[in-house]
Amino acid sequence: MMEPRGLPFSEGWPVGVAVYHPHLVEVPVTAVSPGLFKQVLSPSAFRDLVAALVGARSRLGQRVVWNVNSTSRGGGVAEMLQSLIAYARGAGIDIRWLVIQGNPEFFRVTKRIHNQIQGFPGDGGELGDREHDAYEQSLLDSGRELKGMVRPGDIVLLHDPQTAGLAPELKEAGARVVWRCHVGIDSPNEWALKAWEFLGPYLQDADVYVFSRSTFAWKALDPAKIAIIPPSIDPFTPKNNVLTQARIAAILIQAGLLNGYAAATPYYVRPTGTIGLVERRAEILEVATPRPYERLVVQVSRWDRLKDPLGVLNGFVNHVAREHGAHLVLAGPEVGAVADDPEGAVVLDEVTQAWRALPESERERVHLVCLPMQDAEENAVIVNALQRRAEVVVQKSLAEGFGLTVSEAMWKGRPVVASRIGGIQDQVEQDKTGLLLNDPTDLQEFGAAVSHLLIDADRANQMGAAAEEHVRENFLNDRHLKQYADLLGRLDR
Repeated sequence: MMEPRGLPFSEGWPVGVAVYHPHLVEVPVTAVSPGLFKQVLSPSAFRDLVAALVGARSRLGQRVVWNVNSTSRGGGVAEMLQSLIAYARGAGIDIRWLVIQGNPEFFRVTKRIHNQIQGFPGDGGELGDREHDAYEQSLLDSGRELKGMVRPGDIVLLHDPQTAGLAPELKEAGARVVWRCHVGIDSPNEWALKAWEFLGPYLQDADVYVFSRSTFAWKALDPAKIAIIPPSIDPFTPKNNVLTQARIAAILIQAGLLNGYAAATPYYVRPTGTIGLVERRAEILEVATPRPYERLVVQVSRWDRLKDPLGVLNGFVNHVAREHGAHLVLAGPEVGAVADDPEGAVVLDEVTQAWRALPESERERVHLVCLPMQDAEENAVIVNALQRRAEVVVQKSLAEGFGLTVSEAMWKGRPVVASRIGGIQDQVEQDKTGLLLNDPTDLQEFGAAVSHLLIDADRANQMGAAAEEHVRENFLNDRHLKQYADLLGRLDR
């Protein structure tokens, strides 16, 4: 294990490239000093973080903490793991990240489970014996391989439905198993119950179940084994660090999202301290590129029906664009870049067809953007610039375990309009740090909320300032790391 330098954190622990095992991929993560948080936390909050990480390192000894999920890029879980693992390594903790491999049928089944846990039918398919067989067969080799890597006493965090089936094998290996579910529903319906019934047998012997909010916890689980840990964002990554107005414009012009001449270099600083340049252009469907002075309303999300990009498009066109002259940017990843989301291309096609059906006068105010994914940090800084350039950031999800894009926008001081569902309810304080939609399917309510913030700049700015402080106090990685340190102590009791 790396010996710590300084007080008591260190940089380094370089991990070069992904390590490919036959059925698992070990994701490279370079250690980052948690000492960075001294820049954004109060002295007492920083001392608490130091104490928690030093205690966790001491408690673990030679044991390894493993994180297992199904993709290393393209979603909020992957982004959080990259940061949390980097800071834990910077504190001298031996923590690793493995990604399972799966066939198309496996990801169809797990996407169905993902949707149903949130109360939606997804593709409407069954979760019966055939689906159990497909799920188990795809995990069989990954489970055997992982079992050979894990030692008794190691701690394994399994993330989301894709990895739940690995729990029994890992318990047999003597590991302490934590299942971390990042999605859920406040009031379970028949679809959620079917998903729970599918996953339940695999999870009955797990040591702890972690949910993002208490109402997501399954009623059939032992309450003594439940922990509530909301997600968080990293203020120091290219996604969230500070950009000047000149660099915001330069990055967006280089990516093809703004029309104009860049007066600055579109550079960004990688977590390693090296300099990167935005070089790739986004794939954009539009009539004309927005000019630097035009107002933007932005939603950034996967191409997923539960993010309701169609509803955002229709709500904006019918209730915002005609009165305020703003432009809507719907931005998501290149559809082939997210391994565990087989529906992205279909959803993007649905949105594209709706866009093509608009009159040209409305089409010219809506921009469909697929962001480049070849370089995760380049992608992140484009999102950063886009969120900072927005006058209003929206997240009109129909279901949401936790809106990372909501916290990202709030950290940047942007006013937010979001659905009053799931974890977003814990993130946004109504009328103080943003506006919540009581009914995310009510497009008139959506349009009125966005319009209000476009009209009342003073109130929008006040909300943005309050939102930034709310995130500082509640939704940065330091709080998340402290809660994980507490979780380690709980596992040892």
